[in-house]
Amino acid sequence: MPSLIGRTSSERSGGELKFGINLFPQQWETATHIEELGYDSVWTSEHIFFYFPTFDALTSLAAMAARTSRLQLGTAVFLLPLRPAALAAKEIASVDVLSQGRVILGVGIGGEYAKEFEAVGVPVKERGRRTDEAIEVLKLLFTQDNVSFQGRFTTLDGVSLQPKPAQAGGPPIWVAGRSDAAIKRAGRLGDGYLPYLFSPERFRSSMAKVREEAEKAGRDPGAITGSIYQFICLADSYEEAKSAAAAELAMRYNQPFEGLVDKYVVMGNADDCARRLGDFAEAGVSHFILVPLMKSYPDFMSHVEAYARDITPSLSG
Repeated sequence: MPSLIGRTSSERSGGELKFGINLFPQQWETATHIEELGYDSVWTSEHIFFYFPTFDALTSLAAMAARTSRLQLGTAVFLLPLRPAALAAKEIASVDVLSQGRVILGVGIGGEYAKEFEAVGVPVKERGRRTDEAIEVLKLLFTQDNVSFQGRFTTLDGVSLQPKPAQAGGPPIWVAGRSDAAIKRAGRLGDGYLPYLFSPERFRSSMAKVREEAEKAGRDPGAITGSIYQFICLADSYEEAKSAAAAELAMRYNQPFEGLVDKYVVMGNADDCARRLGDFAEAGVSHFILVPLMKSYPDFMSHVEAYARDITPSLSG
């Protein structure tokens, strides 16, 4: 297969498909090489406390902004309900300016690790309502001056956010989640939908519901980007990939995954992986966030290079 080095998404897939890489927290320095490989975006996840080490998402993006010039910089995801909305707006706008308008804000409500909510005084049961309100506040502060707002969790009295984000209207907000509430949130408030642990069939049906919700809200349903946080495990054989993927996901989420990986993980050799990614593309995914799974962290970049060399070119056109 030809190399992707120096080739943008529009050159390799007519502008239809984009590919990004989700980083382990300690590997933010690899963003430079990921850009050289021709990927479209680089992503980071976050938690305050979790089962493994994580960095603050926006601090990581700021560091990557200084090392890259073209890559879009995304959060997969930013736990919006853990922060006051006004503080989140300031942080997001700052990174968007520093990166010259390259931020994509993937937002989620979290909740899988309740202790981080307890630590910041946010009841877990309020996380959905806080997220809905915060998205509304972000959009107001990103687009208007002298903003006044009285919500359940946020009060603003004639304030202006300066500087505003580099992107007009603020960074696109991609709503993450698998639930019906997340689907409705994405349709009403999001610029994109970003689920995980989906089959192609579930992505297709959920994306249709997102667009229905957008239409109900008087929004353009075709303007919502279909993306997915997609675990991928490349190996010499399907069985080898399955073993590695199940072990890694069990560690990350502190639960068994042997019965789930066949349905939700793109895995096997390069042809297997390309074929499964193609199924997701046919289901409506236009921007893939590839989340590498492998036996050891030092192998991370060799896998990322292999995707660019052996997998994504076959999805061109």
